[in-house]
Amino acid sequence: MTANRSTGKGRTTAAPVLRLAVIRGDGIGPELVDSALRVLSAATARTGDDLAVTEEPGGAEVYRATGAALDPGTLERLRTDYDAILKGPVGLPEVRKPDGTEAGLLGGILRTGLDTYANVRPIRLLPGVQAPVRRAPGEIDYVIVRENTEGLYLSRGLGVVTPSAVADQLMVTREGCTRVARFAFELARSRRGAPVDGVRRVTCVDKSNVLRSYAFFRKIFDEVGEAYPDIERDYRYADAAGHDLVAHPELFDVVLTENFLGDLLSDVGAATVGGLGMCPSGNIGDDASYFEPIHGSAPTIAGQDRANPVSQILSAAMMLRHCARHNAARLIEDALTAVLESGDVRVRADGSPQAGTSHFTEALITHLPKEEP
Repeated sequence: MTANRSTGKGRTTAAPVLRLAVIRGDGIGPELVDSALRVLSAATARTGDDLAVTEEPGGAEVYRATGAALDPGTLERLRTDYDAILKGPVGLPEVRKPDGTEAGLLGGILRTGLDTYANVRPIRLLPGVQAPVRRAPGEIDYVIVRENTEGLYLSRGLGVVTPSAVADQLMVTREGCTRVARFAFELARSRRGAPVDGVRRVTCVDKSNVLRSYAFFRKIFDEVGEAYPDIERDYRYADAAGHDLVAHPELFDVVLTENFLGDLLSDVGAATVGGLGMCPSGNIGDDASYFEPIHGSAPTIAGQDRANPVSQILSAAMMLRHCARHNAARLIEDALTAVLESGDVRVRADGSPQAGTSHFTEALITHLPKEEP
């Protein structure tokens, strides 16, 4: 499928066609992706950016039909044929592998297969959102950078199992720690700093007081940080970070973590900004990247027009920025802020859109400017 092209009055397309792969996923995934594509089409029509959208099957339903979460050849196409990938949530609780673990999940396949080593998870409180913490929009605005290919999750499917014991190994490497730490410091340079004081800082979160792997992670963090004297280095043990992300979120700018800890703490952060449905993510590598919500497929509400599309729409905006379509990304982000501030749509305390997924999407589109400013 190719998005409709509109260049506006006398406007020509300044960039080549953006080749986009779409994995619709399972549960609420297809309806969220539909929302994001509608918004993408409307925004890029105003900026003159062309999208060439190709669907690639993946997830639990594919596993149920074929015995694999991706069809043969899909991973190689994702690596070589596209500029970016937009992915919906995948997985269904009842679709399991013979070992009892959930089938249809793509994280281990895509993150390692595409070497997307930096999982970038913005945590930002938007206006008009009922969050369980007493904070104003702008007071929570940080990014978790989670190492994406190593750590405890490297042991996925590889643990040693006997009838009486199981062992999973946590491993980090110098190369893996170095490149993700460098990514975090570079990201901090592009931001405005922590809300409380405007200081650009990277907070290393670990358990270096207990485990040697985390002490190694912190050591590499410091080594890399020496090359960034303009960025403040900060430290938290993981348990203290869990506390401070709730009690003092305004202190944080960029948070760097090992894979497993980042998975946990990003959900903690999401709870402070209205839930998982408000949080996008990007999985960034040197040669390939994909963008997705941080939450699961929520099959119990699939097809009921109850899913919050914000996470998927903001993931699409992240994708546009990554592909240097900054104007289109800005239009989407500004329209989302405007529609929430207007009260035309509301997000309930449980994270669901008050008037439904489709209404939220259409209301956001109406707040896009008629043409690019």
